[in-house]
Amino acid sequence: MSAFVQDAGGRILMIKRTDNDLYALPGGRHELGETMTATALRETWEETGYVVEVDDLVGIYSNPGHVMAYDDGEVRQEFSICFRAHVVSGEARTSNESSEVVWVEPSELDSVQVHPSIRLRIDHALTREQPYYT
Repeated sequence: MSAFVQDAGGRILMIKRTDNDLYALPGGRHELGETMTATALRETWEETGYVVEVDDLVGIYSNPGHVMAYDDGEVRQEFSICFRAHVVSGEARTSNESSEVVWVEPSELDSVQVHPSIRLRIDHALTREQPYYT
């Protein structure tokens, strides 16, 4: 799950991940007993310090060519749901998963190191009116 969040000026909420030093939308693994939107809310809070509310769906992403291997031996194919959300309260803080919490101007995205799958979600959120799905 991930959350695409913009402030009133259009800047995008992003974190710098501690596991790969790339910038990303806040998000993470779905936990048993949660709804999909609850995961996006929890992960955004945990990684950024912001409480958000989901507004709509950016898209559903699944790419058989994007396989992730984790340090614990787990291997899985990308599957993610990206929601559009807005900040309700809170203030920026880092976590064990985020070394930075930043607001990025869309015009500055090319200067930020982002995994292509995250950039695709951002581009869809900025340009598509209907949810994307594969």
